Amino acid sequence: MAIASSVPFNCHQGEREQARERIEEATPAASFHMDSSEFRRRGKEMVDYIADYLEGIEGRAVYPDVEPGYLRPLIPTAAPQEPDAYEDIIKDIEKIIMPGVTHWNSPFFFAYFPTANSYPSMLADMLCGAVSCVGFTWAASPACTELETVMMDWLGKMLKLPEAFLAGRAGEGGGVIQGSASEATLVALLAARTKVIRQLQAASPELTQAAIMEKLVAYTSDQAHSSVERAGLIGAVRFRTIPSDDNFSMRGSALQEALEQDKAAGLIPFFVVATLGTTPCCSFDNLLEVGPICNLEGMWLHIDAAYAGSAFICPEFRNLLNGVEFADSFNFNPHKWLLVNFDCSAMWVKKRTDLTGAFKLDPLYLKHNHQDSGLITDYRHVALSHEFESLVRQDPRFEICTEVILGLVCFRLKGSNQLNETLLQKINSARKIHLVPCHLRDKFVLRFAVCSRTVESAHVQLAWEHIRELASVVLRAEKE
Repeated sequence: MAIASSVPFNCHQGEREQARERIEEATPAASFHMDSSEFRRRGKEMVDYIADYLEGIEGRAVYPDVEPGYLRPLIPTAAPQEPDAYEDIIKDIEKIIMPGVTHWNSPFFFAYFPTANSYPSMLADMLCGAVSCVGFTWAASPACTELETVMMDWLGKMLKLPEAFLAGRAGEGGGVIQGSASEATLVALLAARTKVIRQLQAASPELTQAAIMEKLVAYTSDQAHSSVERAGLIGAVRFRTIPSDDNFSMRGSALQEALEQDKAAGLIPFFVVATLGTTPCCSFDNLLEVGPICNLEGMWLHIDAAYAGSAFICPEFRNLLNGVEFADSFNFNPHKWLLVNFDCSAMWVKKRTDLTGAFKLDPLYLKHNHQDSGLITDYRHVALSHEFESLVRQDPRFEICTEVILGLVCFRLKGSNQLNETLLQKINSARKIHLVPCHLRDKFVLRFAVCSRTVESAHVQLAWEHIRELASVVLRAEKE
């Protein structure tokens, strides 16, 4: 039993019994009451509940009608001393939890970016929970480590990544699963920071880490996700934002100008983040211009393709990844389009020793004899976004704000920012569909992201009619 292992072995028998009793008293009784027989039965019931939820999700309000703090008065202030019946817990899910849920997999959810799932992925999640291994080393679970490495090679080949990014049987590169693109950016930055410090100290041993750190500078586009700058805060290095061009893309000339200014000021450029498919408007930094500059200047180039990366599997979109050969690391999120449950963020590096060297700590209990062992997606999202774009262009009251490349459409009413803020407020207050905004330069813009795997043309048409009707209401009110 789990409780036996938590009682100190150096206790006398009487003390062990008393400790066991205290643990049992402090542990919610429900944890002792589900055996394998009940698990089989409740598991089948839960599968039915999940299937019913997903089949009926279209009938639920996509956005909850609750106020902050709604949940606390509805649940006990402390964990119960006696277990609730399983049936009562399920009732509470519908009564208490579901009213506060934003249904990301609803076909009327057009906010943010997609978060994926699928029935095979959910079944796999169950198996992972059952096996419950922690693969921090090969020895901790060989299959866990090796399967991840091989699957990342599979995925890299689907993207047609350069061979240098693959582990293969004897390659220097390879892939690893992170929790999010934010984590991948931070890991890349820390690896790049360690690498440049070691290089500079090897050339000039008198340099301290602190002296180098205060001069390091990293670069990214003014359209990059906030997590990029946050990585700089965590890594204690300054980030400089590069102004994007009229297509919201970071260009080589703007990066080169910033580099020259910083080098003249005695700073040390070392790290660049290029984004493919920015969060505000799905723009693409120019890798073919930025990449060669990074290689020439000896800077680590990290590519954040969190949203757009899945599309590069399609031959018609693979050209958007041209220039990846200049990168040191590349990342995208299968949990957005590839029908894989959150969290699955795929990251590749050309030299995995750059990562392992930056983070390697080998306490005795982790040492072993093999230290260095190293789904179908639904791209109807793109067609549906172009369908929505076509509908917007047919209404002279609206304008498209950026080129529509993948599954995101940025649009707005022609007029003031306040007009568009009012429209968005009415859309989300009605709770029939859900959108979020962005700012492009000085414009308040509405984002229509095709998210759910169950979205069909009919949902897009209904959403557009709803938006048009509310736009008419807003415009009439403005004239009055």
